Amino acid sequence: MERMSLVGSLVAAAVLVPHASAMAANTDPDWPCVQRKVPQLSLGQVWNGPDLPPAAKDWSEDPSVSALVEELAARRLPIADAQKKIRDFAASVPAGQLAPKMAMLEQGMFDHMDAERSHVISGISRYAHRQLEMAAELRKQASDVDALRAKPDADQDEVERRTDQLNFATRIFNERAQSLTYVCDVPTIIEQRLYQLSKTVSETLAPKK
Repeated sequence: MERMSLVGSLVAAAVLVPHASAMAANTDPDWPCVQRKVPQLSLGQVWNGPDLPPAAKDWSEDPSVSALVEELAARRLPIADAQKKIRDFAASVPAGQLAPKMAMLEQGMFDHMDAERSHVISGISRYAHRQLEMAAELRKQASDVDALRAKPDADQDEVERRTDQLNFATRIFNERAQSLTYVCDVPTIIEQRLYQLSKTVSETLAPKK
């Protein structure tokens, strides 16, 4: 009986401890990450260059800019390589088109990567909600096995079968909880990448010394 009660306690701790630490940094009680929840970024958080003109919002209509945005947003592309692509693109643009082209590139990166980041945040919330549901189900299963084992005439084969099921489900739950810890870093990784690439764009517009 102690064994099953312990399983139930561990299941509760696996959810409630990270959840409590997240609440210390967030106002959203359903947000599971220690990192503060910021559903959307503002351009000013990542861009310190000149104000972007309204025409920059038409970046998706420029094939060269649109294609570059897709390349730069891909996290599999090392940041140094992405920065080189930005500099190479700037070098290929006629001087008279540099400012508008780079403005479109910046707007495109922001729109694309902020949307990607928001999508990840929504996915984290759904994942965490499912974890809470799984935790509740595991606690119920643990309680049911405790009750079954306490019966004088309990079928020991059935007890063992359900114990094995519970242990397996608990292992899956814990693996998912570990994955959630890693996934919680992704929004920050995207934000940092956007900031670094935006800085490179800004540098291409700086006056040459």
